Amino acid sequence: MAKRLTCFPCHRDVGSLKFHETSFDLLKDLLIYLNKINKDNLDGLSKYSGSFKQKRLVEYIFLITQELRLDPTVGYHAVELLQRFMVKHLTDMLATIPSQGAHADEATSYEDVIFDNLKDKFPLILFSCVQLANKLFLHRHMIDTSTAVQFLHSLGLSVSKQTLLESELMVFKGLEYRLNVLNPLMYVEVILEVLGHNEPSIPVERLYRICHHALQFITLDQTAIYESLLRITIQCVSPTREQREKFVTVTEDRMLLGAGVIAVATYILCFKKRQQVVCELSHITGISRRSISDFAHVTLVHIVGTSSSAM
Repeated sequence: MAKRLTCFPCHRDVGSLKFHETSFDLLKDLLIYLNKINKDNLDGLSKYSGSFKQKRLVEYIFLITQELRLDPTVGYHAVELLQRFMVKHLTDMLATIPSQGAHADEATSYEDVIFDNLKDKFPLILFSCVQLANKLFLHRHMIDTSTAVQFLHSLGLSVSKQTLLESELMVFKGLEYRLNVLNPLMYVEVILEVLGHNEPSIPVERLYRICHHALQFITLDQTAIYESLLRITIQCVSPTREQREKFVTVTEDRMLLGAGVIAVATYILCFKKRQQVVCELSHITGISRRSISDFAHVTLVHIVGTSSSAM
């Protein structure tokens, strides 16, 4: 009997991704590693987690990657880098506000200065995250400094090469020189690879193409999707603040997101296999079938609703 993966992955060229070529032992190690990283991330969540993954910011990053003809992975990676940098940067800056001997209005003034400075730098910080994400994948299309400056000028941002390089260095340092984070697309790809290993009859190559569209939709509309999922989970239309805070561990769960994306793609491409796939995804990730199905159903409702409103 063929070995079956039920444990809990890094990355390669998205454009040339080939399935059924990774050994069982390597897949097992990747799943264990992916699960560990996911759990560590959930255990160390900041109260600002998800704050910089709003639709407009994500859309802006995706549009930049499309305009510069970068690999889709760069966009997802840039979103993760932006979130990590901004959370750490804000936390560090706000920690410098005097906590003793300062009046409330003085503390507010400090905060205003911090946010005003951040507002001016933010467009360049965002672009720097895209640049750093793209440089991580050296085998892909590179954007040199001259091209980057020219592109920023076309957006109405007048910056010099020196300013751009300084911004990239600031973000790089703020990330503590760690760029190789795991983004949602990596989770989708590895879980899908394991699914193809465990269930050879599943058309993972065709699912993969739909997964790209599903993941992009979810990433852009995640606020509304997770709000619906929260209400279904607690069976209440008006979640409390405490319930929302606890639910952050769901919104930041990359394993659930990866499994959910694949489930959505399965519902669209091969509806008759949906139960088989959801069951297998549960074995692979350790997430209940109910949770994966709820995620898929909520997402599909939003996809159908968006499509209907656009007609």
